[in-house]
Amino acid sequence: MNYRHAFHAGNHGDCLKHAALVWLLRAMQRKEAGFLYLDTHAGVGRYDLESGSAARTGEWREGIARVLAADPAPLADWLALVRASRPAYPGSPALAAMLARPQDRLALCELHPEDAAALRRMFRGNNKIGVHQRDGWEALRALLPAPERRALVLIDPPYEAEDEMASLAAGIAIARARMPGAAVAAWLPLKHRAPQAGLLGDLAQHGVRDLVLAELALRPPLDPARLNGSAMLIANPPFGWEEGLAPILAALAAVLAEPDGGWELRRVADE
Repeated sequence: MNYRHAFHAGNHGDCLKHAALVWLLRAMQRKEAGFLYLDTHAGVGRYDLESGSAARTGEWREGIARVLAADPAPLADWLALVRASRPAYPGSPALAAMLARPQDRLALCELHPEDAAALRRMFRGNNKIGVHQRDGWEALRALLPAPERRALVLIDPPYEAEDEMASLAAGIAIARARMPGAAVAAWLPLKHRAPQAGLLGDLAQHGVRDLVLAELALRPPLDPARLNGSAMLIANPPFGWEEGLAPILAALAAVLAEPDGGWELRRVADE
């Protein structure tokens, strides 16, 4: 309840999450049939980087500001949406709303009352977008399966609780069990390897298969007290998603990573 993403809006983690999300949405839309986009920890949808919380931390200056200045071609689709949203920076709900087709539907979950109210104001009058002030973990049971029979679920918890990785593994397992055809994407902080290894072990215990991990390491992930990068873990990714993501990861690493950093894209569980 105390976490506010505005302090971190536009940072390197957002760059990975949002560039990957745009490509994931495009991949889902290769099929004409509509789908549900479910965002379990949606935030406020868009952020003012020049004032307030984002300005106090300034994390975006080492993230989206650098990417916009470099303007790499593999990121053109996402960056066009960022520029179209100026002066605000678009979070995942805004990006999904900008790309949604008439046959697609959005369910945005946010527990913080002020942030949920901001989302409601943002999408007031749009009957294809539902805003739910509710716990994102509980929403996985309540809102899945979707009547559209296709879904993309984004899970990006605050990672403030000690058991957040265990909750994430359980949440991915619930989403896949309730709607086996859904694609489920989760953003992960990358500090050191132990939490990630524990998550993959828990997912194996839950029987979750068909997992792809995309990492952007600013530096070697060796210091547990420092955010050394981030990752996106995708269960049941759309066909061709991995091949399209590789140039996106390479472009982000070229702009954001230190000399000893880099990127990696690997399958961590077979179908």
